[in-house]
Amino acid sequence: MSFDLSTLSIVGPALVAGVLVLVTHVPMGREVLNKGIIFIDLAIAQVAGLGVIAAGMLHWGGDGGWGVQVAAGVAALLGALLLTWTERKFPEVQEALIGGLFALAATGSILLLSDNPEGGEHLKDLLVGQILWVSLKSLIPVAVLYALILGAWFGLGKRLGRIGFYVLFALAVTASVQLVGVYLVFASLIMPALGARGLPEKRGLAVAFGIGVVAYAAGLVLSTVFDLPSGALIVWCLALCAIIVAILRKTMGGPREVRA
Repeated sequence: MSFDLSTLSIVGPALVAGVLVLVTHVPMGREVLNKGIIFIDLAIAQVAGLGVIAAGMLHWGGDGGWGVQVAAGVAALLGALLLTWTERKFPEVQEALIGGLFALAATGSILLLSDNPEGGEHLKDLLVGQILWVSLKSLIPVAVLYALILGAWFGLGKRLGRIGFYVLFALAVTASVQLVGVYLVFASLIMPALGARGLPEKRGLAVAFGIGVVAYAAGLVLSTVFDLPSGALIVWCLALCAIIVAILRKTMGGPREVRA
């Protein structure tokens, strides 16, 4: 498929969705790296996906309806509160517990869909997303939610505490996993943050956000031109862009790393 002006009506909303995800995931990704809990996003995203599957099986609110949103949000919040408790009680094995939660949520999704003839397709949509199917209208409530999350994130800062961090994280992931899928949510959190690792706060945020925007744009264009799955290709573009930026920083003798 060739890329022309007619494809902008599809790629445009998808790029806006990616930018919205990056707006919340870039600052959260830097915090996740600092805390050393790398797989938290993957785990909570999978838990939110489990909530989506459970709501769909129970026919709550129809496809993408409020019942599904509430179920995904409640599942993610419960997962976040559980991780808040384990971080306080068992900090030395928190990363292992996060991995365990991911494994349970992932296999729980498989079990719930085992009797569904379209289960494989549902799992694929959950993991790699359907970013090309989003519309600008559907992004309005997501944008409002992200604005509230960012207001609390930057407004309260360290006053958020452990519970506040996990709650805001769960709310952001609940929305983003339904836009772009579990894998792309995780990549959007970690890859840009790794590329900008060690840079001062404001510069690090700018560099990480730039990595994300370039990767989303490149992935969407390439997926359209070569007719490849958008979500999976954007994940690869995020990784490549982060690697290129990291190499350029090292080659050009950038500033010494500081803790963000």
